[in-house]
Amino acid sequence: MPQSVAGNVVLFAIAAVAPSALFWAVFNVPRLLRRLRRPELVSENPPIECIAADLRRVRRVLSCFQPGTPAIKRIGARQAYDGLLIQACAALDVEHSLDALPEGVDRDIERLRLEECLRHRGLSV
Repeated sequence: MPQSVAGNVVLFAIAAVAPSALFWAVFNVPRLLRRLRRPELVSENPPIECIAADLRRVRRVLSCFQPGTPAIKRIGARQAYDGLLIQACAALDVEHSLDALPEGVDRDIERLRLEECLRHRGLSV
């Protein structure tokens, strides 16, 4: 008699837990499988088309400054342009020293050189 009672308890436990376990598996196994799959490589950098559009926009802003524009606006726009040039150089594997040069003629010449290199790589600024 004790064996049949233990068997009945085990069968009752299986019958009680099985539906819950089945529903848990239906809802959670696909999510667990997605986590186990290899993540796709996603670039952290924006697409080159977006960088090019931003470069053109900021360059247009730089060229439209009127005499008397506050220096802080000019400096900010120039720094934004330099940052975008650096992003474009990274995306197209162009060597640059823009971030190492101080403001002045050398940095302006480096900007022109980078614009020409980017043009040769197919990015019209």
